[in-house]
Amino acid sequence: MRPATLLRCAALALLVSFLLAPQRFAPLFAPLTQYGAPPIYDQGNLLSLALAHLGTVCLAAAASTLLAVTLGILVTRESGREFLPLSRTLVNIGQTFPPVAVLAVTVPLVGFGERPTLIALFAYGLLPIFENTIVGLQTCPPAVLEAASGMGMSARQRLFKVELPLAMPLILEGVRLSLVINVGTATIGSTVAAKGLGEVIIAGLLSNNTAFILQGGLVTGLMAILLYDGMAAFERRLLRSVRIE
Repeated sequence: MRPATLLRCAALALLVSFLLAPQRFAPLFAPLTQYGAPPIYDQGNLLSLALAHLGTVCLAAAASTLLAVTLGILVTRESGREFLPLSRTLVNIGQTFPPVAVLAVTVPLVGFGERPTLIALFAYGLLPIFENTIVGLQTCPPAVLEAASGMGMSARQRLFKVELPLAMPLILEGVRLSLVINVGTATIGSTVAAKGLGEVIIAGLLSNNTAFILQGGLVTGLMAILLYDGMAAFERRLLRSVRIE
C-alpha cells in the first residue's frame, strides 16, 4: 500500500474514532482548557453534527450541479449562446456576495435553520461547476464532433454520448472544488441555527474554549481532505467506466 493511501486511511480512522468516542481524546485537549472547562464538546453529539454538516453540503452541491451543468449545456448550444453573459452574471452573484451576506438576506425570507444555509451554499457553489462545464464542452475536439455527426448522430445523441463524456473530467473537477470549498463555508450556517460543526466552533469562541474551536476546525478540515480524496477516487473509477459509444 502506498504511503499516500496509508495516510488517508489513518486520517479516516482518526476522524471516525474521534466522532464515535470523543471522550477518549479528552487528555489531548485538556491542556487547551481553563478553569475546569470541558475538554470535549458536550453540548451536542459530534457525530450527528458532522453528518448534518456533510448532508447540508452534499444537498447544496447536488442542487448547484444540476443547475450549473444545465446552464452550461444551454449556453454552449447555438440557440443559447446569447444567454451566456446573463448566465455568467447570475452564477457570479454567489461569489460576489459573501455567504454571510446571503444568510442575512435569506433569513428574513425563509427563517432560521438549514434553508438559508442551503441557499448560501447553493449560490456559492455554482461558479466552479458552471465554468468547468463550459470549458469542458467548448474544448471537445472538433474532429470528434464531426465524426459523430458523420455517423448520423442527432444533436442530443452527440451531447450525451460524446460531448458530456469528454467534458466529464472538468465537470467533476468543478463539483469536487465546489464541495470542498463548501465544507468549510458551511460552518457559518450555525450562526442561523443550522445543525453543523459550526456549533462547536461558535461554542468555543463564546466560552473562550480553545479545545472546542480546535475540535470543530480539525473535524471540518479532515472532512474536507477526505472528501476531496474520495471524490478524486470516484472520478477515476467513473471515468474508467465511461466510454464514447
